[in-house]
Amino acid sequence: MSKRTRHVRPMKGNVRDAALSLLLQVNEAGSYSNIALNETIQRYELSDKDRRLLTELVYGTLQHQQTLDYYVSPYVRGKLEPWVRELLRLSIYQKEYLTKIPDRAIVHEAVEISKRRGHKGVQSMVNGILRSYLRKGPASLDAIEDPVERLAIETSHPVWMIDRWIEQYGEEEAEAIAFANNERPLQSARLHVDDESIVDELREEGMPVERSPLTSRAIVSEEGNFALTNAYREGKITIQDESSMLAVEALALEPGMTALDLCAAPGGKTTYIAELVGEKGRVYAHDLHAHKIPKIEEQANRLHLTNIEASELDGVLVGERYEKGTFDRILVDAPCSGFGVIRRKPEIKYTKNDRDVEMLTHLQYKLVKEAIPLLKVGGRLVYSTCTIDQRENEGVVDRLLSTIDGIQLIRETDVHDRLGIEEATIQLLPHEDETDGFFIAIFEKVSE
Repeated sequence: MSKRTRHVRPMKGNVRDAALSLLLQVNEAGSYSNIALNETIQRYELSDKDRRLLTELVYGTLQHQQTLDYYVSPYVRGKLEPWVRELLRLSIYQKEYLTKIPDRAIVHEAVEISKRRGHKGVQSMVNGILRSYLRKGPASLDAIEDPVERLAIETSHPVWMIDRWIEQYGEEEAEAIAFANNERPLQSARLHVDDESIVDELREEGMPVERSPLTSRAIVSEEGNFALTNAYREGKITIQDESSMLAVEALALEPGMTALDLCAAPGGKTTYIAELVGEKGRVYAHDLHAHKIPKIEEQANRLHLTNIEASELDGVLVGERYEKGTFDRILVDAPCSGFGVIRRKPEIKYTKNDRDVEMLTHLQYKLVKEAIPLLKVGGRLVYSTCTIDQRENEGVVDRLLSTIDGIQLIRETDVHDRLGIEEATIQLLPHEDETDGFFIAIFEKVSE
């Protein structure tokens, strides 16, 4: 089989071919699935039905990628070209998880796509593999004797990741986390102002919206798309997970305060901080990547916020930009492994490794360490991540407390009591809280 991959643009109107191109973007070119999918949806005029199917095919195939490879493995001989491998995954996903699609339609679509992208031999091979699969069925998971390996294949996670979660959370919790990662997350949005008329407006547009039990500023929905609503276009709502809102609320912001958002892009938390400190307050928002700064500014403009100053800055050098004791509040939403947002970015399961986690813990520690001197005595710093890995979370907190004088870990009574959490730190888990997996620690500066 030729090693050369033909680069073909998605066929207009063919959702499965577009899904195949997106899978190649993610797995071969390293694109983020959520960004690539949104760009495709915006580029092409898709019906609601096609948009939902495209989203289901891309996320579903990525979520179950290792499982699909295992299922089809008895029928594959030799190395496959990347696009052929993705086409088989896509086809098997439809068979095993989308029960309303007839077998003949799955095979027909796959053969038509292979006819366009490859030569006749590839077309025959794809046809043969799929027909054999439909006759004989998937490889049985019962053949996997090791329970950890079986869970890893069944939920499509690397074995090392399952092992780590068992070590940190126990077998039962680790299994629940792994299965939850393949479920569809709730959509969540933040109300620019706490106004019930916005909720009514969204319901009139067809969004089955409910108020969040976790924060009064959040609304959630199992269906629809907040980004396509008039409320979003008019700056009445911002798409944001409840967990991110809680990180901002843990700062206990007051009107007129000066705040620093150190790792700010794309700006969801920045704008919430700006709303809470009000017109007399000020928010200094920074990000390492210059191309992300316009995203923060776009968010601020959409919400008509004028109290944000956004600029490029390497967070570990923040002490060179500001004097000690400048800020009332600091948010360090640090770069992390992202293991808490696997439901939204399933490719994380296959792209992150143990070395990445180790490297990130050092960066996270350094970002908080450099930010603490900039805090006023009596001020508050929130350290947050969208991961569930305890080395990045509790491990970093323990290191900070043991090496930096003048800080203490505190509870934010309102937030902690709302969540029913007694511990000082907050760890949200998707299967328990129906949010992203998210960690929040609140430090108070008690002395210089």
